[in-house]
Amino acid sequence: MSRRSLLITGGAVATTVAATGGASALAREEAAPQGSQSGDDGGRGRIDVHHHYTAPAWVDWAEREGLVRREELPWWARWDLDSTLALMDRVGIATAVLNPTMQDRYRSAAQAREGLTVVFEALADLMAAHPGRFAVLSPAVLDHPDVTTWALKRAFDELGAVGVSVKANYNGVYLGDPSYDRFLAELDERAAVLITHPLDLPGGPPGVPTVPGIPNFMCDFLLDSTRAAVNLIRTSALDRYPRLSVVLPHAGGFLPQIATRMKAFGSFCTPPLDAARVQDYLHRFYYDTAGPLAPSGTLVATAGADRILFGTDWPAASADIITGFTVPAIETDPVFTHRQRRGINRDNALRLMPTLKRAQYDSRSFT
Repeated sequence: MSRRSLLITGGAVATTVAATGGASALAREEAAPQGSQSGDDGGRGRIDVHHHYTAPAWVDWAEREGLVRREELPWWARWDLDSTLALMDRVGIATAVLNPTMQDRYRSAAQAREGLTVVFEALADLMAAHPGRFAVLSPAVLDHPDVTTWALKRAFDELGAVGVSVKANYNGVYLGDPSYDRFLAELDERAAVLITHPLDLPGGPPGVPTVPGIPNFMCDFLLDSTRAAVNLIRTSALDRYPRLSVVLPHAGGFLPQIATRMKAFGSFCTPPLDAARVQDYLHRFYYDTAGPLAPSGTLVATAGADRILFGTDWPAASADIITGFTVPAIETDPVFTHRQRRGINRDNALRLMPTLKRAQYDSRSFT
């Protein structure tokens, strides 16, 4: 069987939790999270939909191209296989959906295509070497629409991508704006899953806290996601592209908390928002648990537990955060039933991303 056939038929879903050695101390020293041995809630077969991946081969290439300096890379761009597999095994993650990072640094379309080729080759090698442990998202480089079209074809048709990654805004223009129509139409044709992710708010120097002493990921990232979600509602994007599914990270930012506010004051938006449309969209988005997830009562009441997906934010979130906060936030939350936990841990992702089912996922492998 060719590597391409192997990847598309079997690479998207784990069929076993592999034992790994040589893991870094970062993941190895952490205690197993409370309750993670339980099988009835899918806790040993989790699917992580929020996993940042910076290919080491891409870092080598980008350094040669003068796009990055290795010693200046942020911690979340220092991905390595050993600590990743160790963390996955400890937490019971069967499959991690890899979101390629650092894809907004290209100087030209030609360089973007070359860099993405490095990323895709690294992903193909990784998936072939560890069948079932990793699935992939296609990156989008919206500054270069033709390259994005090429990347989507390669990611979906050759790697069996389960979705697409895109930032909440590009140059201050948020998802839902008409300038995204070509991109969203391409995704709609594939009935694709779009997983968005926040960064710094527009208007400030990259990486500089807008409030001294408060890192932007603490508050500003959540607002960035919320703005994108509200703009998707305001522009009726999911009505125009009804086959598209959107996953909001970090439990939707502030969206669940301002749901009633949007219904009450939606008439002040342009065009006006009526409460029925707001309510409809709140139940059409998906929300991941990276962050970690806060007490879930409002989110469940707003969207329903069947719209929540397990996510870790690895390696932006360290092993101690994931084992000490992210997993316990799900396992100890009294709002969730065992069935709902099973959905959050894996079943909701399998339903949302059909390509994850191609390897005939067997939950008994993870009990």
